[in-house]
Amino acid sequence: MSIPVGDVPVPERVRTLAHGAALTPVWRNNHGGVTFRTDDERYIKHGPRNAESSLADETVRLEWAGRWILVPHVLEAGADDTEEWLVTRAISGESAAAARWLAEPAVAVRAVGEGLRALHDALPVEDCPFDWSVPSRIANAAGRGIRIPDSLREAPPIDRLVVCHADACCPNTLLGDDGRWLAHVDLGLLGTGDRWGDIAVASMSTEWNYGPGWEDALIEAYGVEPDRDRVTYYRDLWNAT
Repeated sequence: MSIPVGDVPVPERVRTLAHGAALTPVWRNNHGGVTFRTDDERYIKHGPRNAESSLADETVRLEWAGRWILVPHVLEAGADDTEEWLVTRAISGESAAAARWLAEPAVAVRAVGEGLRALHDALPVEDCPFDWSVPSRIANAAGRGIRIPDSLREAPPIDRLVVCHADACCPNTLLGDDGRWLAHVDLGLLGTGDRWGDIAVASMSTEWNYGPGWEDALIEAYGVEPDRDRVTYYRDLWNAT
């Protein structure tokens, strides 16, 4: 995923959903989707239908998780045979990968780690209808034609079963002006799994956003000691799927 640069074509569907508001492209994903911010405090996510996840998946997860944590409020969503879209109300916060926080990695990394722990503590496993277990992830990958190495088919014993964000990279935590975590976004794969599935990816993503040396700081902010075996396994699984 990346921040769009240069001229970004605005799909006709997005223009319709904007209802005349000015549009600024803010994020591009790996499937050809683009997220736009409007000047009336909304976000419009739009992209082609894809097999890994869908904006319909994200819609139901946002509505479920929003009962316990701060996530974007869904205003409208839909799809046709080729495209899908999701409109949410903007949250007054900035991504942990915004320029301000890239310049203050110690603050951002602490906030992401603390925010991830808060998400895990707040969302009730027993009420969660969504699955992000290792078997479900492997099955999802197989459905997309991805062969998983045999070495990844047996996961370490579960340390703590939680409702995982499932894309816990640093940009998906929003920070307030005080530098504390505020909310989470991009919950399209949210589901139950070992907490190290999230911790491993969140800590790995610190290098992509802030440079080397911040991985253990995020794990410390989460509140656990590094578990190198689980970290290695879940990073390898993430990269493989």
